This record gives sequence, structure tokens and C-alpha cells, in this order.
Amino acid sequence: MERRNFIRSATLGGIAMTGISGAFQAAASSPEAGMSNSAKFNLKYAPTFGNFRQHAGADLIDQIRFMHDQGFRAIFDNGLMGKEPAMQEKIANELDRLGMDLGPFVIYGDLSAESMVTGDPEIMEMLRERMKMGIEVQKRTNAKTALVVPGLYNRKLHWDVQTANVIDSMRMCCDIVGPSGLVLVMEPLNTLTNHPGLFLTTIPQAYMICRAVDHPSCRIVNDIYHQQVTEGNLIPNIDMAWEYISAFHCGDNPGRNEPGTGEINFLNVFRHIYHKGYDGVICMEHGRSIPGKEGEKALIEAYRRVDAFET
Repeated sequence: MERRNFIRSATLGGIAMTGISGAFQAAASSPEAGMSNSAKFNLKYAPTFGNFRQHAGADLIDQIRFMHDQGFRAIFDNGLMGKEPAMQEKIANELDRLGMDLGPFVIYGDLSAESMVTGDPEIMEMLRERMKMGIEVQKRTNAKTALVVPGLYNRKLHWDVQTANVIDSMRMCCDIVGPSGLVLVMEPLNTLTNHPGLFLTTIPQAYMICRAVDHPSCRIVNDIYHQQVTEGNLIPNIDMAWEYISAFHCGDNPGRNEPGTGEINFLNVFRHIYHKGYDGVICMEHGRSIPGKEGEKALIEAYRRVDAFET
């Protein structure tokens, strides 16, 4: 699943495990449409629309209900900003009824443009308008976070100057959205596998920018997949930047599919952030290793396994 496909729309407008209890086995049974799984996950893993289309059908509200029935306590929708206002409100009303959270939507993230790094007045004006549009989405949906990607780096402009321009851009954007309560989460992305040429790539880099912007609306979304590709050292970097992390994305590496299909020890990572007191959203921003209805079942089972830590 390419990150570009998520962000482009926003710029344009039984588990078999030993040693687990019978209650956990029941919670992890294979889901079917019409079956309810009342055991809630420990953390707010957030599927997105389409993850369970084979079970729940095409209707977005039906998909939310299915996610809730399977124990999920949140959803995310990168393309929320591009949906009709009436649909945004409908989604928000259903989430509120079910007591579910909404993860970050993409407020700006053109992966093909040198945007925040340049300080260009026209780009700054575009960012102002995007922030104002995002506030309207926040009003309709009560979203708490919106995702920002600073874009490509410039090959001629000194790196420190680009960094200063990103700091200025983020400070301006935060000043606009701050009164609404909306938090902007910057996402570092990997350049080795998915997004060559981007400016923001590491958690320490994002941490430094947050420190410099010095605004309560400037925070980080830590994408565990991207950071495993870029730098590893997942838990120490989570601890180092903890005060600025307001959301997580996840996906295993290699392959960017569900936990358990790659090299990341998600059980330990999720245990760690749970015991640090994290109560935010973990967006399931990845593909599935198995297609069709069986793949949807396997997806839920994968999250049951990595959520089976001591609480």
C-alpha cells in the first residue's frame, strides 16, 4: 500500500496460541458479518475504510459498526478532508454514538513538491488556506489531530535554511489552528523504500523542529513502519520524543503489512507505549498479507496477538 495514495487526495481538496486464556481465545475467534466480539483491545488500533469491506460491505457507517463489533476503539481516514461535509458529519456522529476515536486526517502532505522548505510566499498562503479548511473539518468531526508532511527537500538551498523555513511554516500553521484545539502532527517518512527526496525523515529531526516551533499544536505522528526502515531504535526514540508524540501509525517491515508479517516486535512496542500511559490512536496504515475475506480475519487475529500483553 503506497503512502502516496493516501496523501494525494488530501492535497487535492480462532488464533492458535499457547498459554492464553479461554476468554482471549473467544475474543480472537474468526469474525463473521453479524457476529459481535465484545472484547475491546487494550490500545486504540484504528482501521481505515476498506479494511473490512468483504465483511461489512461498501457502506462506510456499516464498516465503522463492524470495526466496533470486533473490539476496535478508533478509526482513521487520511482522506477525510476530501469527503463531502455531510459524510464527515455522518461519520463523526456514528463514532460519537459508539464511543470511538478518530485518528489524524491529512491536512497537507504533497510528497512531490518542495513546500515548507522554501519559505515561498505563495506556498505560505496556500498553507494558510489549508489550515482554515482543516479547521472546518475539525468543527464537523471533532477531530483532534491533523497530519502534515513538509514535502521534498531542495537540492540547492542550505539544509539549515530549509529547516528554518519549515520551523516558520509550522509555527504559522499552528498559530492558525491553535485556537480551535486542532493539533498538527508532522510525519517523518522513509526515503529508502517509499519516498525518496523528502525533507522530514527521522524522529530526532521532528523532535528538534517541535522544540523550535514551541507551540502546543506542533506534535509528531510516529509511524513505526517508516522509522524501522529509516533508523530502527524504535523504543528509545519513542521515549526520547515522548512529550511530542500525539499519534502512531504502524505496519510491519518488510512488506508494510499487518503485525507479525515482518521483523518488528510489535508486542513489545505496544506493551511499552501502553505502560507509558498512551491513550491515543494507532492508525493501521498498512496492507494485508492475505487477500479477501480470509485476509480480513487474519488482520484482526494479528492485532489480537500483539495486543496480548500484560496490563
